[in-house]
Amino acid sequence: MKDKKSAKSLNLQVRALRTAQGNGVYVYAFFMPGADITQIADISRVERDVSDTLKGFQRREIKDHVKAIVQFLDQGSVLFPNAITLALSPEVKFSLSRGPVPKGLLKVSQAGTLSIPIRGEGERVAWIVDGQQRSLALAQAKNPKLPVPVVAFVSDDIQVQREQFILVNKAKPLPTRLINELLPETGGIVLPRDLAVRKIPSELCNLLHRDPHSPFYKLIKRLSDKESEDAVIIDTAIVNMIRNSISNPLGALAPYRSANAGPSDIQGMYKLLCEFWGAVKAAFPEAWGKPPTRSRLMHSAGIQAMGVLMDRIYARHAGTANERKAVQADLERIAPECCWTKGAWEEINLNWNEVQNTTKHIKQLAAMLVRLHGTRAV
Repeated sequence: MKDKKSAKSLNLQVRALRTAQGNGVYVYAFFMPGADITQIADISRVERDVSDTLKGFQRREIKDHVKAIVQFLDQGSVLFPNAITLALSPEVKFSLSRGPVPKGLLKVSQAGTLSIPIRGEGERVAWIVDGQQRSLALAQAKNPKLPVPVVAFVSDDIQVQREQFILVNKAKPLPTRLINELLPETGGIVLPRDLAVRKIPSELCNLLHRDPHSPFYKLIKRLSDKESEDAVIIDTAIVNMIRNSISNPLGALAPYRSANAGPSDIQGMYKLLCEFWGAVKAAFPEAWGKPPTRSRLMHSAGIQAMGVLMDRIYARHAGTANERKAVQADLERIAPECCWTKGAWEEINLNWNEVQNTTKHIKQLAAMLVRLHGTRAV
């Protein structure tokens, strides 16, 4: 058995083409046996460490998906042109090939030999950015020597890897919750418009969950967190509530968004969210922090409907003296008629636990809360 030092001296060497993109980032294209991919590349799973810092970016293995790919690969002679995307550490070495250059050759790449150190799991110099399920399947297939295409870029920066992961998977059915949690950790690229507008709500959702002074502290379910009995609110409900308020011209958070290409006032948004939802927590103590099965205030429908009410309340009180006191007074006036944990919402003909996360129910509940606020306003 080789010792650790000799194991670290092993290298996988492949013929490759090299080019440069972006700010001089090297990109390689090559072929290698499919079974060897998981021997040179780690899978960076999304999780949080003891300091609550986000690590990795990959979702969990989808066993049924992997099994289906293995079954396809084991059919016999198969065509598998789908490239695996890797991120490589700068530790890799590239040696240019020598020899005459054909006349008229398009000079967009250089041919040579790429040397990739082979390390143990957790110490590898390559990470799978796209193709996790395919790589796992290739490692289990009957033909371990099936050559597969690989495209790799050089960067050991986890932020760059996350950004590429999001962009590569943008058109695929990647879980919304995973994208929402990864977006706040990006920052080095200009995101597509549809992702850019989701970044601020995701960042605020993270702050609300992780700040001990937030009314939502440890109450939000995030993909990277281990299951916790305290976490009762699905993160997409918070993200949607915030995004709707920002995008609505009359929304409570709209005045804080960027104007004329300037930065958005994240701290201003966060302060308002803590102020309003802190008042909600105080107005409905019996409904706060319970699972959605016991409190519809903590349900996606309740969070989003209350977000609409937030917009209406701040349209009335924004800029007034003792704003938080006025907001809480409004909520306390409607509290006796709200059925978050028992009773029935008679105006919309629904028992408290019949309210569901559907567009119809959210609109009905929001409209009723707004009307209650309008009739109880002083």
